[in-house]
Amino acid sequence: MNNELLEALTLLEKEKDISKDTLLEAIEQSLIQACKNHFGKADNVKVYINPETCEFHVWAEKTVVEKVEDDVTEISLAAALMMDSKYDLGDVVNVEIKSKEFGRIATQNAKNVILQKIREEERKVLYNQYYAKEHDVVTGIVQRYLGRNVSINLGKVDAILNENEMVKGEVFRPTERIKVYILEVKDTSKGPKILVSRTHPELVKRLFESEVTEVRDGVVEIKSIAREAGSRTKMAVWSNNPDVDPVGACVGVNGSRVNTIVNELRGEKIDIINWNENNAILIENALSPAKVISVIADDDEKTAKVVVPDYQLSLAIGKEGQNARLAARLTGFKIDIKSETQARESGEFDDYYLEDEYDDYGDYDGEYADEDGYSEENGYSDDEYADDVYADEDAPNQDMAVQEEE
Repeated sequence: MNNELLEALTLLEKEKDISKDTLLEAIEQSLIQACKNHFGKADNVKVYINPETCEFHVWAEKTVVEKVEDDVTEISLAAALMMDSKYDLGDVVNVEIKSKEFGRIATQNAKNVILQKIREEERKVLYNQYYAKEHDVVTGIVQRYLGRNVSINLGKVDAILNENEMVKGEVFRPTERIKVYILEVKDTSKGPKILVSRTHPELVKRLFESEVTEVRDGVVEIKSIAREAGSRTKMAVWSNNPDVDPVGACVGVNGSRVNTIVNELRGEKIDIINWNENNAILIENALSPAKVISVIADDDEKTAKVVVPDYQLSLAIGKEGQNARLAARLTGFKIDIKSETQARESGEFDDYYLEDEYDDYGDYDGEYADEDGYSEENGYSDDEYADDVYADEDAPNQDMAVQEEE
């Protein structure tokens, strides 16, 4: 019997990840509960269990008296002397209780105590396991739709992907594997309740940590992320090693690293720029792929005035203002973008133009786009927001990596 109990506890410890000490404690409590149900009280009951062999003994501490009034807590002198001749009145005698003598109800109650303890510990183990993964990315299997929400199986427990945490337009098929970001883990009486997200900006950060060794090791830091889930993400990176290009590390050879993440996000564009402690330079980088003539940043007010060439205004603002909006979120600045003509008419920026980039007639001395909004130098389009190319040696801004659209 003891060997069978030992094997059962070892199996439970392995399968449920519940420590043997916890299970032995549950058995001890169940035996005490059985004694209480059988005898009506158990204040004087002691249980000893050998953790190595699972051999257990149940003892009742009884006081030696001349006349027994409570046979649960007292024992007569004659009975005590039959056990050992050294006992006298007032001594405490340990009388062993045979668990086989317990009635059916007491046994059933003891069984319920053990099962309840196992369930509680299993729930606690699951909670601790997934609580440690809070704010991390895990892979789950789509189970089914619950109304407009989706049930995602994470292995030992199901998580809920709420409608407001889903990317607009995403549709999942049962048994499909997806990566989700764990927002919160709650401990409930029915087990851990896990809320996950596909729209959180940290999802992108965690995906880069898993895909890019330099980010995972801390050589490259992701300083800031701005995301409009399902459409575009801007990410500012910084390298702690001057020999490591942070943008190149994140993009990978021929875009292999960033492509893996884009595929996981189902085609969401990812712009990667260099972080800079100078806010004006950071804002210029954040507005890529648009060229910038001048940036006046007010660090105290967290506002910035930006001048761009006339033909770059729509590119700087982006479709429905997306590029400017993401740049503002990325930098934390409120950005006011004006075209060169608007800036000259207002007269606010005359002292800040980059004079060496203009010829004697005041025209920009760089590569201009043609009438269709394209530049032979970089192939960017005002309307297409440079969706088709990666930043490379031919690109206008080396701080920018624009995702290649498959």
